Amino acid sequence: MAGLSLTFLGTGTSVGVPVIGCDCPVCTSADPRNQRLRSSVLVRAGDIAVLVDSGPDLRAQALREKIMAIDAVIYTHAHLDHVAGFDELRAFCWRKDGPLPLHATDECLETLKTMFGWAFSEQNVFKGYVKPDGRIIDGPIFYGDLKITALPVEHAAVKTVGFLFEYPGSRSIAYIPDVKRIPEETFTRIQGVDVLVVDALRPLPHPTHFCLDEALNAAREIGARETWLTHLGHENEHATLDGQLPSGVRVAWDGLRIEL
Repeated sequence: MAGLSLTFLGTGTSVGVPVIGCDCPVCTSADPRNQRLRSSVLVRAGDIAVLVDSGPDLRAQALREKIMAIDAVIYTHAHLDHVAGFDELRAFCWRKDGPLPLHATDECLETLKTMFGWAFSEQNVFKGYVKPDGRIIDGPIFYGDLKITALPVEHAAVKTVGFLFEYPGSRSIAYIPDVKRIPEETFTRIQGVDVLVVDALRPLPHPTHFCLDEALNAAREIGARETWLTHLGHENEHATLDGQLPSGVRVAWDGLRIEL
């Protein structure tokens, strides 16, 4: 049985890097690790492929990683940088006999239905369109032996979750790309997780995201054996930031694949 892996489709913040109109050293850097599409990951477990979020860069990400099919999409929240590539999901519906499962909180699913009402309409009977099967997250999600548990966190004013992925014979991984505060219940659930992927927007504090120190503090409190920073703005130069981090903490980049 093939193991668990996570591929970073994008590691950037809501505006991506380079930022439009910016000529700072990071935005003009020749290091490809400083080019960051909007945050998203693909999780594979054996023959199962699960996409986390459908951001505005989904087409480019899927082409780069040669993603041919997915079994489901799970959503962290309904901010545009996590849902605006919704229509690109049609490519993953062409090869399916049934609708594509979309797992989200009740709030996120309602937003998707409002934004993309045509897709959820009973009149959506034409071939080639997105065929969504919206499912409210109300407990662990299972695809084969892959167990996915939603991790409630606080981020801005929207209901937001991260996800814990567990698969027999593989290390566990918690993915929390957008967070300002981790509630005690979630802290307890991921204590000692093998791998943590966490929001680290910029060095200075931000009202709705972890800054670098907050991300490092969370990693220490959780006791993660390995931590990867994501959802990074152009205040972060990859090599410089990576070189100043404590042991066990690294900066993720677009296209990085973690074998678990």
